Amino acid sequence: MKNMLCIVFSLAYLGTFTQACSSQPSSEPDTRAADEAAIREADVAWSKTGETRNIDAMMSIYTEDAVLLAQNVPLVTGKPAIREALTAFYATPGLSASWRPVQVEVARSGEIGYSRGIVEIRRVDPNGKLSIQNGKYVEVWRKQPDGTWKVAVDMFNFDELAATDSIPPRPRSTP
Repeated sequence: MKNMLCIVFSLAYLGTFTQACSSQPSSEPDTRAADEAAIREADVAWSKTGETRNIDAMMSIYTEDAVLLAQNVPLVTGKPAIREALTAFYATPGLSASWRPVQVEVARSGEIGYSRGIVEIRRVDPNGKLSIQNGKYVEVWRKQPDGTWKVAVDMFNFDELAATDSIPPRPRSTP
């Protein structure tokens, strides 16, 4: 009986110890709020490059293995292919793009996050008439070793295609 009592108390102690250990907070600080603010700030700044059509600045935010998923075009993989696709996209006279994050979230690990928001494409046709296309986007951000955030996946589409959609097809790349 004494052995049985020792076993019961040992199991109770082990169960209490295990529960206490599993409920301990992580020793890593929770940086999600700061990371979310950093992504939001980077995304807003990145949008300004779309308004100015600065391809070099636009490319600086992508990871080397980034993926671009745009409406009605093949998958575009890697910075060189994305540069080619964006150069073709912004070659449209009078075209500019801007976007605004609506929601930003970062994983507890602090390694990956996403932003989603609204996008607006403005075009001026040969007659000088302005057309505006509204849409939405999702970007998957990955924290870099230096602590900065870069886009690993960029996906956008439009609520409606423009009547005279002039988005050139993107080059196909291998995944």
